[in-house]
Amino acid sequence: MSEKLPANSLLVRSALRERAATGEIVVLPEKAPTAATAAAQLGCDVGAIANSLIFEADGAPLLVLTSGAHRVDVELVARAAGVQRVRRATPEFVREATGQPIGGVAPVGHPAPVRTLVDNWLAKHEVVWAAGGHPLTVFPTSYDELLRITGGAPVDVE
Repeated sequence: MSEKLPANSLLVRSALRERAATGEIVVLPEKAPTAATAAAQLGCDVGAIANSLIFEADGAPLLVLTSGAHRVDVELVARAAGVQRVRRATPEFVREATGQPIGGVAPVGHPAPVRTLVDNWLAKHEVVWAAGGHPLTVFPTSYDELLRITGGAPVDVE
């Protein structure tokens, strides 16, 4: 289903291939504004959705890949990241840091590397689904592969 991929998804696909990731980008039939709607379209558990959340951590972008079953405790994440303050980023900050829109931020394919934390809960799922650079695209991966392709650190987020 890689026909007619949006430009951002083509960049993500290229980044995935450069990192020898195993999954291919899939185009969803409808936008998935929540982990629950993505899980329903993919036929998987909501916990297997890797939400890509960009935060502003002491002024720098921080990507937290969290299970769709979790909410991020920003104080816990700040301690794990060794920063003073973590807050939700504005849509403009997200676009500047990733080149991608909110709702489609992929773990890779950004203009510059983004420090990444990966929710340990994702390890409970053999297949994890992550955004593919656009609100209609996702790709299958695994917890271990997410750590490898992002250079991310494993953390508890709640």
